[in-house]
Amino acid sequence: QVQLVESGGGLVQTGGSTRLSCAASGLPFSTYAMGWFRYVPGKGREFVAAISWSGGTTFYADSVKGRFTISRDNAKNTLYLQMTSLKPEDTAVYYCNVGSGADTGSVIGRAEFDSWGQGTRVTVSS
Repeated sequence: QVQLVESGGGLVQTGGSTRLSCAASGLPFSTYAMGWFRYVPGKGREFVAAISWSGGTTFYADSVKGRFTISRDNAKNTLYLQMTSLKPEDTAVYYCNVGSGADTGSVIGRAEFDSWGQGTRVTVSS
């Protein structure tokens, strides 16, 4: 089955940067769009960014547009999220997941996912 392992989180100061990674296995990685989500207690899950199967198309939530960059390395079955200009409101547990198809819309519009990884916690201090 699909295994997703997020890493790269930690404590970062406001305005700082970090890069998250998502190692995927158990799926034909390059066939599917991928995305990042974040969870905040009391607010729930929020879409962050999506990338098409080849990496040619990306889409971002307004809250992170211009600050975060999603990318993928299909040879390594790995998804990345480069986070810059971090704000305290970016504090969350970040998760990756797989779209239902090849395009970014298959991530953004997906109502449910088969499984989730453990996530990686990002804490941005003010």
